Amino acid sequence: MINKLIVFFCCLFFLNNEKTSKTDVHPIHKSMIQKIDTAAADAPLEGQFYNAKVLKSFFQKLEKNEDQKNQKINIVHIGDSHIQGDLMTNEIRKNLQQKFGNAGRGLVFPYQLAKTDGSYNERFKSNRVWESYRNIYPFKNNPVGLSGIGLWRDSGGFVMEMNIKDPAYKFNTIKIITPKNQNMFDLAVSSKVNSIQTTERKVITHKIKKGEVLGTIADKYNVSVAEIKRDNRLKSNNIRAGRTLKVSTNETRAKTISMSEFVPLPLESDSYSHYYNSDNALSRIFLIPNKEASNYELNGLVLEKDSPGILYSGIGVNGAKFSDYNKYPLFFEQLKALHPDLLVFSLGTNESYEHLDSGNYIKELREFINNIKAQKIDAPIIIMTPPPSLLRRKPNTYIDDYTRQIIEIAQKDGFAVWDLYDEFGGMSGIKQLKVQGLIGPDWVHYSKKGYEKQGNLFTQAFLKTYDNFKLKN
Repeated sequence: MINKLIVFFCCLFFLNNEKTSKTDVHPIHKSMIQKIDTAAADAPLEGQFYNAKVLKSFFQKLEKNEDQKNQKINIVHIGDSHIQGDLMTNEIRKNLQQKFGNAGRGLVFPYQLAKTDGSYNERFKSNRVWESYRNIYPFKNNPVGLSGIGLWRDSGGFVMEMNIKDPAYKFNTIKIITPKNQNMFDLAVSSKVNSIQTTERKVITHKIKKGEVLGTIADKYNVSVAEIKRDNRLKSNNIRAGRTLKVSTNETRAKTISMSEFVPLPLESDSYSHYYNSDNALSRIFLIPNKEASNYELNGLVLEKDSPGILYSGIGVNGAKFSDYNKYPLFFEQLKALHPDLLVFSLGTNESYEHLDSGNYIKELREFINNIKAQKIDAPIIIMTPPPSLLRRKPNTYIDDYTRQIIEIAQKDGFAVWDLYDEFGGMSGIKQLKVQGLIGPDWVHYSKKGYEKQGNLFTQAFLKTYDNFKLKN
């Protein structure tokens, strides 16, 4: 009898467990995919970075600034559409600046004038149309540089207005990035009104009476028939009683003409930009033509505050791959203007859509890094593995291959890795991403909630790794 009771309760226990597993929504957690042997890649503690030792010099600078609070620390995050929208990067920016200080917004670009999406932190508008070209298109000799998107005009007469929406990013310094640092733009914060005194002919309104012709009306006001026809856009001499005509008489009267003119600010320059510094924090500024320039090409603006801390610049282009950035030497030349202390890369999704094998993906990644080093930029690098996605509604095995290869070469190539693919559950976890509202209907792009979660997870890994560094030193 006792044995039967034991069997009964065991069955009841397993039955309850089975029901629970069908109804619970489990959170995304690591170890949902089988990883390669990462011993050679300096495997991290839970939630940290692979090969974190390469970040030592950056963490030393960060720690020094925590004590002395006298430096600006530049982090530059480069990627594709996941970065252009600035949802993930804005979350990282806010989190890190809350802890280490807000030194400014960093790089911004007039995405609205290039007819594409961008950050909600700032808005641009202009009274003229601008031409644009993205690095994802076949190479052309267009000014595609630091922002991955070229923006230009070949004539003046424009006013470009920038408004800062988030008051946390009011700025004291604005830097203008142009090809070869050419002086193409002036800046203004206000305009003055110039008044000119002149005269104009007195215009009267004449109501046509029955029997009148243009000749008699012209004689009455001492003007010509041709002038009346021109002023009233008449194609013949036929007129009708009861209608009105405008007649410019030979009498004159005084007239004041008022014209608004922007007052250019005094700009300074260095090897990388033309810039202006204001004692008062600004939330709006105007870009106007430099009178000495004949064409106008803008690669980006850098906004800084007069305070130490983090500048977190995001560079993203919808549809971009490492190979797209590699096409344009100007991108790498202008990257020096941001003085990066740390570089973060987030690319791979678009390569997978072109069925690029992992060997060629790594080849393009290494070329990208070599192009940066050729500019004598010696900043440590964190590579963020691509997030899980589907490839035409099927498992995206390319992303899985890229992730494995990135981690495998991390130590040899000298970069750190944050495994977003694993953090979001890999292929095994993608259905849970949908259940939790983190991935979009195309199973490629993420929701606002999803990007913000990525940003928060990256921040947590960053701070855990940094705290671990401080404990060891």
